[in-house]
Amino acid sequence: MSAPLVEARGLTRILTGEIETTLVADIDLDIAAGEFLAITGPSGSGKSSLLYLLGLLDAPTRGELRIDGRETSRLGEEARADLRLSTLGFVFQFHFLLPEFSALDNVMLPMRALGRLGDAAMRARAGDLLAALGLEAHMRKRPDQMSGGQRQRVAIARSLANAPKLVLADEPTGNLDTHSSDQVLAILRGLVDERRASVVVVTHDLALAARADRRLHVVDGRLAPAEVHVR
Repeated sequence: MSAPLVEARGLTRILTGEIETTLVADIDLDIAAGEFLAITGPSGSGKSSLLYLLGLLDAPTRGELRIDGRETSRLGEEARADLRLSTLGFVFQFHFLLPEFSALDNVMLPMRALGRLGDAAMRARAGDLLAALGLEAHMRKRPDQMSGGQRQRVAIARSLANAPKLVLADEPTGNLDTHSSDQVLAILRGLVDERRASVVVVTHDLALAARADRRLHVVDGRLAPAEVHVR
C-alpha cells in the first residue's frame, strides 16, 4: 500500500495573546492520493483553520504535517511557498481573480510564479484548462465580464495551473446559485476521478459533501470520533 499523500499527526494551532484560543487541536489525519475528502462542521469550529494548515497557509503551533513524503512543519517560508506552488492548488469562496487581467492571464499567474515553463507553453496550458472547464469562449474576458459561476471555474483552472497533487477548496460553492454549484461540484469530483488529484473541501453544502469519498466532521477544533464514508 502506498503512503498517504498527506499525513498529519497531533496537528494543533493555538493563537496566543490576552486570551489563548485553540483553533485546531491534536488532529491526526491521513489523506490518500486520489481521494475526495469533505470537511464539515458548524461555523467557527476550526474547519478553515485546518484547511489553512494543510495548505501551508498557516503554521502549526505543534504537531507534524507530511505532504507527498516531505515533513513541512519546520520548513522556512521560502520552502513552504515553493511546495505550495508545485504541489498544492487552492479554491476559495471568493475567487480572488485579479480584475485587470483576462481569464487566461489569471490562470497563467501560478505558472509564472513557479517559473518552469516558457510563455507559449504557459499560454497553451492555461487555454487547455479553461477549455476543459467550458470557458473557451471567455478566455479574453476580465472577471467583471463573467458570471459568478464562470469566475469560480476560472479560479479552479488557476488552481490546476501547476498540476497540483492536492487541491484545497474553502466553501467553493458558497456564493453560487444551484446550477453553478452543481457545475463546480462536478468539476471537483472530476479532478479525483479523471486527474487522480486529491481534493479536500471545507463546506456547509451537504450535496457537495455527499459526493465526496469520505466526510469528516470538526467540532471545537477536533475531529468528531466517527468518519462518514459517503461513497
